Amino acid sequence: MRTTETLALVLAYFLGSIPFGHLIVKLKTGKDVRASGSGATGATNVLRTAGKTLGILTFVLDIVKGVVAVVLARWMTGVGSGDTTWIVAGAAILAIIGHIFPVWLGFKAGKGVATGLGVFLAIAPVAALCAFVIFIGIVAKTRYISLGSIVGSVIMIPLIWFWNGWVWPSPYLTQMLVAIAVIAAVIVFKHSENIQRLMRGTENKFGQKKT
Repeated sequence: MRTTETLALVLAYFLGSIPFGHLIVKLKTGKDVRASGSGATGATNVLRTAGKTLGILTFVLDIVKGVVAVVLARWMTGVGSGDTTWIVAGAAILAIIGHIFPVWLGFKAGKGVATGLGVFLAIAPVAALCAFVIFIGIVAKTRYISLGSIVGSVIMIPLIWFWNGWVWPSPYLTQMLVAIAVIAAVIVFKHSENIQRLMRGTENKFGQKKT
């Protein structure tokens, strides 16, 4: 592996590990978002514990760092703007790992959903937008952000298979599918407690005070 490829992977992790939710709430309110709600640093917990404005800002910045991690990996390794080589796929995965397990916060932070959306947009924008619409539809119908996040992540796999395998074939389909499947699996794993609460009917709904 070339030095630039190794550096691209390392930078992807550290980009993903920037704890925007934690930093924003700390700077704005002086509080530690990890001490409230679910204890996560992602947009959902920031929204619930610090308000809509900070939640949206966290959501946007977490998306941006996912996009930047992939774009930077492409630029550093000299591949095309739409190409997803194994290094780019690895950078996408490491950006999510960095977000969920940041070195700065004792390897415990968010659940990777917003950063996952950023990575998805950079790898397969059409499929990602379709998944986001599905996410919005599920949340609007059920008010379960966790359910929308899980379904939106998993459904990226068949969406990419359909779009980049049949409609607009990509020579990097295997790399794209592997990256998305690993990311979706990690996101689902991080929602294991939410899944248990959904099955018991005790999961908190959007707009409902966390119990």
